[in-house]
Amino acid sequence: MVGIVGYGVYIPRYRIKTEEIARVWGEDGVRLAKGLGVFEKSVPGPDEDVATISVEAARNAVKHGNIDPLDIGAVYVGSESHPYAVKPTGTIVAEAIECSTDITCADYEFACKAGTAAMQTCMGLVKSDMIKVGLAIGSDTAQGRPGDALEYSAAAGGVAFLIGKENPVATIEATASFTTDTPDFWRREGEDYPSHGARFTGEPAYFRHVGEGAKLLLRNTKTSVDDYDYFVFHMPNGKFPLAMGMQLGVPGEKLEDSLVVRQIGNTYSGSAMMGLARILDIADPGSRIFMVSYGSGAGSDAFSIVVEEEVLKRRGEVPTVDDYIARKTNIEYSIYAKFRRKIKAM
Repeated sequence: MVGIVGYGVYIPRYRIKTEEIARVWGEDGVRLAKGLGVFEKSVPGPDEDVATISVEAARNAVKHGNIDPLDIGAVYVGSESHPYAVKPTGTIVAEAIECSTDITCADYEFACKAGTAAMQTCMGLVKSDMIKVGLAIGSDTAQGRPGDALEYSAAAGGVAFLIGKENPVATIEATASFTTDTPDFWRREGEDYPSHGARFTGEPAYFRHVGEGAKLLLRNTKTSVDDYDYFVFHMPNGKFPLAMGMQLGVPGEKLEDSLVVRQIGNTYSGSAMMGLARILDIADPGSRIFMVSYGSGAGSDAFSIVVEEEVLKRRGEVPTVDDYIARKTNIEYSIYAKFRRKIKAM
């Protein structure tokens, strides 16, 4: 069986509270912030981007899994905020963690599910014995137009999963995907900020695709909600995953431990993967995890995962999700605007 043989995360230390963003935009801002279920979000420093975040997460994953980087045969970085339009992030990561040059490497893009698509690719390569270990990363420094609803949740962070066969901390039992051409969110080349379909991003986009992806995996595995101990859904805000859980009949307590969006916002390609990492940090061996990512445009990737005894041996090797959440420095809107280059000369 193919599984996760090591994992690592990285979250920038800077945070801005959503009430601070709302303060700047007045009544409209307060209205947008209310009910999102996001209290503060992570902000990358001026010297941080998807490449640096991915490298930190990858180094943690290699240390956590006690993996020789020369055994890594594929490096795939999923993101919608790669630092270069033409120049792969993956090659930077591979060089930084000292992989062999005998690897396959590419950048992935499918909005917020690019990282889980990279996981599926690594699974296929490992299962077919084309490679020994694959590195799949979901990483973003998401942007929201000033005053837009996205500004209250668009955050930064990265997660790296090493996919292999030997001594997994968790086994991936099955995966399934659901995809349609649903343009709920987009950003054209050269534009600084994405556009979105407002309420259209809900029912026909997020809820349809996450719901159908989940149902497809349940059918394929002949399982039910009762067979799983933890659930992780993509977290664009704090409301949607809870509503998705209610639609599928998932008890709230099975979702609660994954909801890192409240403290760090939506890390986009790292969102569902960050929730999964949080569960792996705390789950007992034998626990069963159900994860569904979501990417606008639109599609979902669903995974059935079983935690193995090996997870206990690896704990304490690298910082956990909670460690990074606790390591924070709050900033005000003026510093945030400077860090995110929101103020531009005419």
